[in-house]
Amino acid sequence: MNPHKSILAVVSMSLTTAATAVMARSNPNDRTQALNHSYMLLFGLFLATAVTVYIVKQRPRTVYLIDYACFRAPSTYRAPYATFVEHVRQVSHFSERSIRFMTRLLERSGLGEETSLPRLATYIQGYKYATLEEARKEVELVIFSAIDDLFAKASIDPTTIDTVVVNCSGFSPAPSMPDMIVNRYKMRSDIRTFHLSGMGCSAGLISVELAKNLLQAQLPQGARALVVSTETLTPNFYAGNERAMLLPYCLFRMGASAVLLSTSPAKARFRLKCIVRTLTAADDKSYKCIHQEEDDKGNTGANLTTDIVDVAASTLKTNITTLAPLILPVSEKLMFARSFISRKLFKRRTKLYMPNLTTGFDHICVHAGGRAVIDGIQRSLRLSDEHVEPSRMTLHRFGNTSSSSLWYELAYIEAKRRMHKGDRVWMIGFGSGFKCNSAVWECVVPAHNEDDGPWAGCIHRYPRIP
Repeated sequence: MNPHKSILAVVSMSLTTAATAVMARSNPNDRTQALNHSYMLLFGLFLATAVTVYIVKQRPRTVYLIDYACFRAPSTYRAPYATFVEHVRQVSHFSERSIRFMTRLLERSGLGEETSLPRLATYIQGYKYATLEEARKEVELVIFSAIDDLFAKASIDPTTIDTVVVNCSGFSPAPSMPDMIVNRYKMRSDIRTFHLSGMGCSAGLISVELAKNLLQAQLPQGARALVVSTETLTPNFYAGNERAMLLPYCLFRMGASAVLLSTSPAKARFRLKCIVRTLTAADDKSYKCIHQEEDDKGNTGANLTTDIVDVAASTLKTNITTLAPLILPVSEKLMFARSFISRKLFKRRTKLYMPNLTTGFDHICVHAGGRAVIDGIQRSLRLSDEHVEPSRMTLHRFGNTSSSSLWYELAYIEAKRRMHKGDRVWMIGFGSGFKCNSAVWECVVPAHNEDDGPWAGCIHRYPRIP
């Protein structure tokens, strides 16, 4: 039962019982006075009810994750290391210097032999065939596959969905991707749809927050929101030789996730505890560290500057400053407060105690953007190899799938049977802007069967050293 409803029931029963007792114990001659007391108690009952109802109305609704699913590409889309290297050697516009750079980069990237690319990536001059129709085909393949799996797992009728939120940074067709979903699944005409573009790899958690706000503020209790995260590679092939723009070409792979959220706890698997978003775009260095632009030959690509590591660390620190008080146990907060007071008030030259963030979580999902990203987060947060294992293994098996990578990592933890009721999961996403977004989930019901998830058939081979 809702805690506010429990309080209301206790107060109501107590006041009603007291009013009845006053009437029963009173003398016949004192009925008038007893009646006045009863009226006062009943008035108190009315006041308590009104206050409790007001509190319940003001309290944000809890948002639950009903289930989720991730795209798993057919084997025909597999892009092994040797195939990728052979392909770039055959592409005429790549210089020998660029080929050597991409070869070394891929060797150190942490990607394995089973990542997937759209078929257009196998064409010698693939960028010439990056048409609107080919891009739509890629979208339909990845997002419809993920949504089909989600609806099957959750036994959901598409017409019961109230909101659809899609994020895809590099491709925004008309009709929009949410419109494609509504058309495919014949959803209701009053459904609310949103497409977030240009948000980078952190857009998955931004979409979750948008869906959460809509579910809490506007839609009726028990409403459902479908959140789809993906990145379309077909229209974003880089056809130049700038090293900073070749990084995405080597690391990004096909992927998508579909997540079902609701304010009803029925069949819920996770409870959303909080979301913290940090945007440092006001700083020029942060704003420019991931920047879509043209090179000197007029080829469009995403330029990743050398400032990105420092920017990511700074933005993460700001994000954690806001998140830590919300999730750390009282013991960690007290130890930090004692250390702070000793330094500031008593002028002691003691080292400021840094709270152990791992005490607030059981599992951590760091965006699998690349080996350097994961290494940097592990060092700065003093995480164990087990903490970052889901991120490293996701990078190895699926590559950088942009905003959907966090859900592949969550699926890894569940496929390994490491998730238990009450466990808390910290998701960390990074993206252009520069953005660092965090979400904290609490497990309600662990997965009973992950044999049909994205790790089916290969989870027994992990963990492994890429």
